Amino acid sequence: MRKKTFLGENGEIVMRFIERRTFLLASAFALALKPSLAASPFGGIDTNNDGTIDLDEAKAAATSVFDKLDVDHDGTLSRAELRGRVLPQDWAVADPDNDKTLTKDEYLNYVEIVFKRADTDGDGTIDAKEARTHAGRVLMRLLRAR
Repeated sequence: MRKKTFLGENGEIVMRFIERRTFLLASAFALALKPSLAASPFGGIDTNNDGTIDLDEAKAAATSVFDKLDVDHDGTLSRAELRGRVLPQDWAVADPDNDKTLTKDEYLNYVEIVFKRADTDGDGTIDAKEARTHAGRVLMRLLRAR
């Protein structure tokens, strides 16, 4: 009786090991097929897969985000639709006409301003290190729909 219990426990342990190993191998294989997902911390934003984001890539991503956030399709984003993406101290910069909404042009202009803040080395791109700065995190919030 005791032997069956022991074998049963071993069988479970061996099975968990095999399942974990299979999962890890499958994950590694999936990453090998999609190296851009493993190489770039920027997901679909870094369209040329060079490991950085340039201003054109940032504006393309921001355009897509704007369209997703504009749930009432009125061509503007209210503070509620923006969900905290614009820093409170930046509202005057982001909303120069002070109408409490952002048009797509205003949103893209704000993205450019934040992009320049995040580009600390001035090379015209945002790398992973720059994306981890405060300005980089603000920029990434502007470029991701979630």
